[in-house]
Amino acid sequence: MILTGRSLSAAFLLLLAGLTGCAGIGPRHLSRDRFDYTTAISDSWKDQMLLNIVKMRYADAPVFLDVNSIISQYALDSAISLNSSWSSPKAGFGGGNIFGIGGIGRYFDRPTITYSPMTGEKFAQKLMNPIPPPSLLSLVQSGFPIDLVFRLCIHAINGTQNRFGGGARARPADPEFYPLLERMRKVQSAGVMGMRIKKTGKEEASLELFFREKVDPAMEVDILATREVLGLDPHIHEFRVIYGSFSTNDKEVAILTRSVLEIISDLASYIEVPDVHVAENRVNPTPSDQSVTNSPPAPLIRIHSSQERPLDAFIAIPYRDYWFWIDDKDLPSKRLFSSLMFVFTLTETGGKEGAPIVTIPIGG
Repeated sequence: MILTGRSLSAAFLLLLAGLTGCAGIGPRHLSRDRFDYTTAISDSWKDQMLLNIVKMRYADAPVFLDVNSIISQYALDSAISLNSSWSSPKAGFGGGNIFGIGGIGRYFDRPTITYSPMTGEKFAQKLMNPIPPPSLLSLVQSGFPIDLVFRLCIHAINGTQNRFGGGARARPADPEFYPLLERMRKVQSAGVMGMRIKKTGKEEASLELFFREKVDPAMEVDILATREVLGLDPHIHEFRVIYGSFSTNDKEVAILTRSVLEIISDLASYIEVPDVHVAENRVNPTPSDQSVTNSPPAPLIRIHSSQERPLDAFIAIPYRDYWFWIDDKDLPSKRLFSSLMFVFTLTETGGKEGAPIVTIPIGG
C-alpha cells in the first residue's frame, strides 16, 4: 500500500511537470498574430483615411500617423505544488493517505506600438508633391482603368481640364474631358495603346506613349478623336510624356498631376454632408457635375452620412455627432477607396522607411 501511494504521487508530479515545461506558446501564436495585426493595420489605415477625407471637407486639418513598429510580448508563468503523506492505522487513531495539489498560472500580453506623425519634409514629400507622370501611368500599365486613374489623379492633359471639387479652386471639367477619357478607355481595353521608358542619357530617361499602327476601322476613329482633342500629330505613333499643363509641340503629352492632398480634397467634395450642417454654414453643399451626353458622370466615390451608425458598412467613422460611411454593397466606391493605398505608394522615393516591423518576443 505504501508503494501504491508513492507511485501515484510520483506519476502526478511527472505528468504535471511535463505539461507545464514542454508546451511552447510561440508557434501557436504565429498564425493568429500575423493575421490579427494585418487586419488591425488595414482597418486602422482605412479609418484614418476616411476621417481625413471628412475633415478636409469641413476645412479641418488632416493628421496622418504612421505605424513604425509593433512589439508584442507574451509571457506564461506557472508554478505547481504537490504534497502527500501516508500513515498506517493504529488503535485509537485514524489513518489513511493524504494527497494535495496546488497551482498558479499567469499569462501576459503586452503589445507596444510605435507611431510617428507625418510632418515636415515627410508630409510635403508624401502628401504635397505632385505624383510623377511615369508613376501614374505605371498604374494604367498594370491594368487600372485609365479613365478612373485620370479622373482621380490629374488636373489636366494637354490643356484639357478635369473637374476639381476642392474648396476655393473648385471647377467643372471641360466639356471634352469625359468623352476623351471614354475613348482612351476603349483604346486601352483594345490593347492598342502602350507605354515604354526610353533612355535619353546615361542616367536620364523619358516616358513615351505610343499607338499601334494597324488597328480596326472602329478603333481608328477613337484614336483620331483622341489625337484631335489632345492636339497630337496624326501622322506619328510615339509621343513624349512630360509634366505640365500644356505641351510645347504636337509630339508631346503634357499631364498636370495632382498631389495626394489634392486627391483627398477632391474626394471630400463627393461626401453627402448633413443638410443641417450646410444650413448652419459649417460646410459647403455637395457640388454636382455637369451633364455629358444628357447624363452626369457617376461620382468617383459615394460617402454617406447619418446620425445612426450604419449596419452594413464597408467602413464607418464618427465625426461631429454623425456617422460617415461607405456602403458595403457599393463596389465601385470600395474599389476606389482601396486604390488610395496604391496612390500613396506612388509618392515614395525609395527611402529607408518601409512597412511596419512586427516584433513578437515570446517567453514561456
